Amino acid sequence: MATLKPTRTKEFVFEWDGKDRSGKVVRGESRAIGENQVLATLRRQGIIPGKIRKRKMRAGKRIRAKDLAIFTRQLATMMKAGVPLLQSFDIVGRSNNNPTITKLLNDIRSDVETGTALSTAFRKFPMYFDALYCNLVEAGEQAGILDQLLDRLAVYMEKTEDIKSKIKSALMYPIAVVLVAFVVVAVIMIFVIPAFKEVFSSFGADLPAPTLFVIAISEFFVAYWWLIFGSMGAGTYFFFQTWKRNERMQKFLDRLFLKMPVFGDLIFKAVVARWTRTLSTMFAAGVPLVEALDSVAGASGNAVFLEATHRIQNEVSTGTSLTTAMTNANVFPIMVLQMCSIGEESGSIDHMLGKAADFYEAEVDVMVAGLSSLMEPIIIVFLGGLIGGIVVSMYLPIFKLGQVV
Repeated sequence: MATLKPTRTKEFVFEWDGKDRSGKVVRGESRAIGENQVLATLRRQGIIPGKIRKRKMRAGKRIRAKDLAIFTRQLATMMKAGVPLLQSFDIVGRSNNNPTITKLLNDIRSDVETGTALSTAFRKFPMYFDALYCNLVEAGEQAGILDQLLDRLAVYMEKTEDIKSKIKSALMYPIAVVLVAFVVVAVIMIFVIPAFKEVFSSFGADLPAPTLFVIAISEFFVAYWWLIFGSMGAGTYFFFQTWKRNERMQKFLDRLFLKMPVFGDLIFKAVVARWTRTLSTMFAAGVPLVEALDSVAGASGNAVFLEATHRIQNEVSTGTSLTTAMTNANVFPIMVLQMCSIGEESGSIDHMLGKAADFYEAEVDVMVAGLSSLMEPIIIVFLGGLIGGIVVSMYLPIFKLGQVV
């Protein structure tokens, strides 16, 4: 006998207004199957309903880490101002222009409204709220300082996103220039050089070696342009897919990035800043060290530091001090080790690690500014040499012809 699968009843978002017991006009939103359910909910809350209308949901954009950082800051600000949690979710949801975020917040609010703890409601959406986020919220709920920990969490997310954006801008600038240079060279090879080739064929003289080399490259581009662009597109796609899905590939690339000239030092300092900031935030929330290192490992963003954090966690769980375990990991700079040692001795590890994070975040700022200034002349020389070399190669036969005349 076939078993029937339970069907999930579709819910809608309804906007409503009405008056409470004191006659004050109130407005809000509710998720429900229909208007009758909204009416029943409002009456149970002692609200005399006025207008009830179904909200038209638009297709939403993807939720980014930056969106979650903004949401956390808004929620922290309203809770510190004394706004009740459910009302805070209502305000944040209505003020957001992304329907995907609005739906997420409404789902969380519905869970909290039925008595579910906020951290438990967040854990139902692991795609958006990781273990670190949920652990800090749970610690805040248990200690009765949710507003303070949400504020710390917002600071942590804002600083993490700030570092990410700076690293991306530093890396994307040269990559974008190289891509533009390739497109320009491809256009020259496919459309411009063949025109020169037809002109040179009427000279009846031997062409210089640089010109022959450029013409050979042009002929290859004209004949196999589809293969060149297709290979680049497919190669880029498979590279990023392998990077996302293959653990060995991730470890290899993370190690390679740390060894890159100039950029490797920038990535290293950014990872150290994120590692120390995460552990400082977890300590400040009162999360036990071994448990905190779990979240730190996941938030490190680099396979080298992920493995090092797991080794540190194993040593700390057997009674080794944090500084000794970090020294044995052999990946942290001396300054971080000294700050951690001072923090252990003084009982203020969270404060000292926070200072270390501030230092390395400032170092990242300085390096990004320096790289931007350094990359500009290098890129100008690169583009000038590339385009200039092609132009000179194509004009050499003309110069040679002028000397003969």
